[in-house]
Amino acid sequence: MIYLDNAATTKPDGEILKKNADLYGENFFNPSALYRGGLDVKARIESAREKINAYFNKNYETIFTSCGSEADNTVILPYAKRGNIVTTAGEHSAIYETFKALKARGADVRFAPVDKCGRVIKEKLLELIDQKTSLVTVVHVNNETGGVNDINDLAKAVKTKNPSAVFHSDGVQAFGKLPYRIDSSVDAYSVSAHKINGVKGVGALIKKKALTLPPLIFGGGQEFNLRSGTENAFGIAVFGDAAEEKRLKIQDNYLKICEIKNKFLSSLNFENIKLISDENCSPYVISLSAEGLRGEVVQHMLEEFGIIIGTGSACSSRHRHSRVLQECGYLDKVLDGALRISFCSATTEQDALFCAEKLNECVKKLKGVMYK
Repeated sequence: MIYLDNAATTKPDGEILKKNADLYGENFFNPSALYRGGLDVKARIESAREKINAYFNKNYETIFTSCGSEADNTVILPYAKRGNIVTTAGEHSAIYETFKALKARGADVRFAPVDKCGRVIKEKLLELIDQKTSLVTVVHVNNETGGVNDINDLAKAVKTKNPSAVFHSDGVQAFGKLPYRIDSSVDAYSVSAHKINGVKGVGALIKKKALTLPPLIFGGGQEFNLRSGTENAFGIAVFGDAAEEKRLKIQDNYLKICEIKNKFLSSLNFENIKLISDENCSPYVISLSAEGLRGEVVQHMLEEFGIIIGTGSACSSRHRHSRVLQECGYLDKVLDGALRISFCSATTEQDALFCAEKLNECVKKLKGVMYK
């Protein structure tokens, strides 16, 4: 199988799973317990926390959650009753749907438009911010197009207009992939384990230590009283090791994937395929369209060759068209044929080129049948 839907989820690293398997076996203890077994498990969690913290400067701290969506909600919900909150029309559903729900409850929520690659239009974003804006959240890398927002630049611009506004970014598709370090203008940042070869069920909110938030979940006071509930020690330990492995190789992996992306694109027949992602998008995510065809038909044809790709966000796959691509301004014939190829550090050039070859074949065959 050639798996190229890594923006949806990645295969957990087998060696890292083995290394931490004892947390599902002999070291099953509750990390809040005060006997040696519990203390040892707690130490494993703190070790993982240090590995996540290594991506950020000393003014930030890591709060483990169940996923990136929970991390997003933890920072968004407290600000819904304070003035207005601002985001972009191209956000992941974890933020977009939260804003919609808050709007239905009477909150003043605002959506800034995006360009053809899902990047926020900076001037339009700033127009929505005033002295009553309490929170601004902008995705770092768009999960469908790979469009990259310069969140450090955006955060500084937001703070220039309203110094008291909190700036948050969903960094799920950037963390462990882009060689990019957030600066002190960014107040909070959400990440997820299963996007970097960790396991599902673990995420984290990285926030400034000085940023005070109320807990989303109440109970035993775990995670500095911000996220109660017995910690997923196994998932957290795997997350920490996966994050460290990615951090140590981040530049090499990035350059490798850039080269693979370029060779993949060079092998495509653009007479039959429209490229949506541009040269400034993350090399890990490529959005294209088999215009005039149904993307899921192409997807299933490729699956017959053992190639797995996406048709857009896995979290919104039940909808006919991608909301994000609609917000980017594309018409139905592009939306119908939308496809997403997404790489990870384990992707090989051979796999990418085989995918390009079979994608060309499938699209040509389908169009030949349709337009006889």
